[in-house]
Amino acid sequence: MTSSVGGSSRDAGPIERYLEAIEGAAMAGCNALREDATLDATVPNWRYTVRGDVAVRSELGRWYADAGSFEELKRTPLPMGELVEFTLRWEEGGVPHACHQVHIVEVADGRITRDQAWCGGRWPAALLAEMAEAADAQG
Repeated sequence: MTSSVGGSSRDAGPIERYLEAIEGAAMAGCNALREDATLDATVPNWRYTVRGDVAVRSELGRWYADAGSFEELKRTPLPMGELVEFTLRWEEGGVPHACHQVHIVEVADGRITRDQAWCGGRWPAALLAEMAEAADAQG
């Protein structure tokens, strides 16, 4: 559906730069985070918090280690930032993968201060096919 966040990263706002880093597997060089940024992550069977831009970029660098593209991308403005929902697809070790995530991204003074993220997990091709089959069976 949407394969790019658009715009030049030089002129883009912090959330655009953040999404470009996710899609391009370039979190290490992402300059969208404030030094005291926080990641509050809910992942399958776990929840944890990472503090500080270096630690957050390192953690998200593991999440988004391979370049991909947004199959779906929905951005909803909020008073303190945005609600961002996406399905990201990428290839890992020759195997197609996808994930579906929701992020509440808070911004202050032109930088991201907090990302509260919910992730359904990393789904390899076999599981994606199983989910598609189940959806087809439901009509």
